Amino acid sequence: VSLQMMKHAWDNYKRYAWGLNELKPISKQGHSSNLFGNIQGATIVDALDTLYIMEMKEEFKEAKEWVEKNLDFNVNAEISVFEVNIRFVGGLLSAYYLSGEEVFRKKAVELGEKLLPAFNTPTGIPWALLNIKSGIGRNWPWASGGSSILAEFGTLHLEFVHLSHLSGNPVFAEKVMNIRKVLNRLDKPEGLYPNYLNPSSGQWGQHHVSIGGLGDSFYEYLLKAWLMSDKTDEEGKKMYYDAVQAIETHLIRKSSGGLTYIAEWKGGLLEHKMGHLTCFAGGMFALGADGAPNDKTGHHIELGAEIARTCHESYDRTSMKLGPEAFRFDGGVEAIATRQNEKYYILRPEVIETYMYMWRLTHDPKYRQWGWEAVEALEKHCRVDGGYSGIRDVYNNHESHDDVQQSFFLSETLKYLYLLFSEDDLLPFEHWVFNTEAHPLPVLQKDDGNKEENQK
Repeated sequence: VSLQMMKHAWDNYKRYAWGLNELKPISKQGHSSNLFGNIQGATIVDALDTLYIMEMKEEFKEAKEWVEKNLDFNVNAEISVFEVNIRFVGGLLSAYYLSGEEVFRKKAVELGEKLLPAFNTPTGIPWALLNIKSGIGRNWPWASGGSSILAEFGTLHLEFVHLSHLSGNPVFAEKVMNIRKVLNRLDKPEGLYPNYLNPSSGQWGQHHVSIGGLGDSFYEYLLKAWLMSDKTDEEGKKMYYDAVQAIETHLIRKSSGGLTYIAEWKGGLLEHKMGHLTCFAGGMFALGADGAPNDKTGHHIELGAEIARTCHESYDRTSMKLGPEAFRFDGGVEAIATRQNEKYYILRPEVIETYMYMWRLTHDPKYRQWGWEAVEALEKHCRVDGGYSGIRDVYNNHESHDDVQQSFFLSETLKYLYLLFSEDDLLPFEHWVFNTEAHPLPVLQKDDGNKEENQK
């Protein structure tokens, strides 16, 4: 089914928005998010590996030809370093590792080089925004005290280690290792990492902590850096398990109805709200269970299962059976969005991602059951003639579509659904680690460092 869904999403993108970043499936035209500046083709690059994995050979070939002829980084525009890294660099790296086509390696390294000026700050903590022509960077104007954002500068590690591996140029890996040095030197309030860090002073901004947006993928990348290094990156491992310990102590709570959730922390006060983005953490806890210190493996799997259940409830308690952007545990509500601006669903993958990890690591059939419920809801409410659209209010019985088919729908949501219903030997966890945009990157075996060098 996810194969047919992918075909519908891709064919319509191709028909109405080919070469542009994303598709507006209702108005049947292109959509360009300012996150990518003037770089074009986000959906193509994000979907390459999904097309390959689903054996959509014709489509993959067309996408590859577009990349060869049209993917251009010589644009005078400001881009989000984080978004361009996870979608474009990640997408190109995966396409290279899966297909072996040299064009993808070349483009990934070329783009990586264009991102390097973002690290030209007093601390080496990169800017959020970069003009890739002038090399001038800055931070989001809304971010606390001119800070860079934890989830943004903390979500470069996997891709940059692979850029060094594929280019033979150590600078990429050095840049991301330095970020850790800065973080390790700093005092962490209650062992927690605030979401804001000033790249000039090297000091934290506001003490806000979140495992949802602004924080989320930083934690994911600590664990995955250790797994991707074939479990040799001890620093990444220690930082991850220490962080989980602090998260359990300070952020994980149980509602009166027995649902485990991860709250947000604002200068010592808890806000009892959980974002859809935070739902990735169920899969993360389960993926990290195997390496958990002092017999905590079962506990981490259990934690993953409880988060998966809470997130399933957030879907189940809506009219459309699709989860809201954020949901709360206060004032007598549990796992329900109480604010109008949190009731939307933009085709996000995180809940399905957690089902996929939980399925692979426990084989409890309920995860496939829950995934199937999500498929039915997507088909019923998000599928339109011209593709798939997000929804403005999941509690309403009448669809109000937002008219955007996000590139991550093809990259993540549909890929995780496909993997949830595939055998475990498709992209097995011992050989592949998924970046935060679901782009699979190979584990770098500790014994083949020399082999790679000799092939150059």
